Amino acid sequence: MGIVLNLETSSTNCSVSVAKNGEILAMKELNSVNYSHAEKLHVFIEEVMQEASLKMEDLEAVAVSKGPGSYTGLRIGVSAAKGLCYALGIPLISISTLKSMASQVKAKQDEVLIPVLDARRMEVYSSVFDAALNEVRETKAEIIDERSFQEYINTKHIHFIGSGAEKIKEVFPLKSITYHCEIVPSAKEMAAISSDKFNASDFEDVAYFEPYYLKDFVLQTKKTKPKSNLG
Repeated sequence: MGIVLNLETSSTNCSVSVAKNGEILAMKELNSVNYSHAEKLHVFIEEVMQEASLKMEDLEAVAVSKGPGSYTGLRIGVSAAKGLCYALGIPLISISTLKSMASQVKAKQDEVLIPVLDARRMEVYSSVFDAALNEVRETKAEIIDERSFQEYINTKHIHFIGSGAEKIKEVFPLKSITYHCEIVPSAKEMAAISSDKFNASDFEDVAYFEPYYLKDFVLQTKKTKPKSNLG
């Protein structure tokens, strides 16, 4: 039947859906700047399963947004997905966060979709897709300046999608660009992608799968004032 649980925790949006053959049966999400994933994810899983009148044993796979995105958010989502797959003996499916974002916008044939997730300062995580959601440029972490995306600027109509679009809008206020700053990764768009992967038996190795962080995690600590030598 293809009953798949979809987990999205790569950004501020904690999002869960359960779908059958790509059709969503139930969904729950909360977009909070406080990153509610640790508190909400398992609650949302229970709620969508109850709403869909399903038991955990009815699941045939778990799909998780693999990144790039928030280091902590990705760890929470992947850990939950792997735990469920181990416990239930079902396969794990990984979904590109940026492709899932790109699928939220319908583009014309000659247009390009560029999902951009906000990173630090003027940096974003981005990739480039054509209107059919084929990746035409690999995922990168890049600093936004006037040289960014020059192979597409002024040659094609561009859709910048996601939280990083605000930064780009400051650099390129052009009419040939449409900005979708409000879009966040969501388990809603994961359903169709995970269904296709399920039918193709495109699964991950549960034991060895890791999120796609793109960059190493940097632990930020508060600076402490040097101790005075004075008494």
